[in-house]
Amino acid sequence: MTASIRNIAVIGLGLIGASFAAACKVKLPDCHIVGQDVSEASCATALDKGWVDAACAAPDDPAFRDFVCHGCDLVVMATPVGAMEGILRILDAWGFEGIITDTASTKANISIQASKLLSRPQNYVPGHPMAGSERNGIEGARPDLFQGAHWILCPDPQTPAEHFQRLHELFTSLGSRVISLSREAHDEAVAIVSHVPHVIASALVQLACRHADDQQALLRLAAGGFKDSTRIAAGSPKLWCGIAFDNVSALKAGLIEMQGIISQFADALEAGDREALLALFDQAAQARRELPMAWVPSTEKLLEVRIPLEDRKGVIAEVTGIASQVGCNIQSIEIDHITDDSAVLSLVLTDEGDIGQLSAQLIKAGFSVSFNPLGPKEYVHVDQ
Repeated sequence: MTASIRNIAVIGLGLIGASFAAACKVKLPDCHIVGQDVSEASCATALDKGWVDAACAAPDDPAFRDFVCHGCDLVVMATPVGAMEGILRILDAWGFEGIITDTASTKANISIQASKLLSRPQNYVPGHPMAGSERNGIEGARPDLFQGAHWILCPDPQTPAEHFQRLHELFTSLGSRVISLSREAHDEAVAIVSHVPHVIASALVQLACRHADDQQALLRLAAGGFKDSTRIAAGSPKLWCGIAFDNVSALKAGLIEMQGIISQFADALEAGDREALLALFDQAAQARRELPMAWVPSTEKLLEVRIPLEDRKGVIAEVTGIASQVGCNIQSIEIDHITDDSAVLSLVLTDEGDIGQLSAQLIKAGFSVSFNPLGPKEYVHVDQ
């Protein structure tokens, strides 16, 4: 069994960083967390709430450095991307040898910086919890923020298998669903499901505001669905401006495609084409209904997949990437080392995704697989 992560440094005690620390304290009460944030008020709040065991405002604080350099398993960078270059420089100068991850919603720029600045770039495993709130900063933080949320990890061929396993165990213990994507695929995907929707929500609010002066009742009528669909527009403008320019290529492409889709609606109205308009509404309605309302995996249908493999670079990223592509959710992951260069990878899957496609894709990639249904009593975590 791989050692669990228990000593964590959280840099940035805003919405995500403070929520992560809080969630760890609730789910893993024996973990030790030290926070760092330039805001002394945020440090004080995190301490008062018991979300961290210690906190400091200065990134070069001697006590913080001592914790990071002696016994810290994981450093979580929960700051804007622009601040992460400096953090990476400090961690490398200190000789930190543990795992480094982040919570940024773009991966291209920070991955380039990590490869340039870190002596051990393989220890950086990009992460992105897809959770948030219209409330910014530590005031919006709460320990259940990640419950049921996707937490994306982006391993590459250099990522040690144990790093992915330890992070997977940590984030799933907080109630998250860990998804494995390549760094390039991540930025393209979040542009469509997160960044473009944020721009659209902001545009909708702007549209309403433009007409509010002429129609005083308009904003009072903007309730229900309008508020739900534009909630994310209340997020930090500075943060989202940074995100947009960090992912400019994928975001721009998504917005141009969105313009084309909106034009289809306008064209159908202009032409008086009811069938075309009905088809557009119908396509969207059917697709929306197919989205899962909630994630409730059936413990009666857990499935263990065992994959003998050579202990080589990139194998974890390859296998977990295939699982994500076919929609399979990995409940737990274990690596049983047989010899120095061989191991058996054991994945416990929930009842989601296409198991047939998973098997076919793994075999196509050269793996041999075996499947074994698990009963709920067979799948238990045992603390070592």
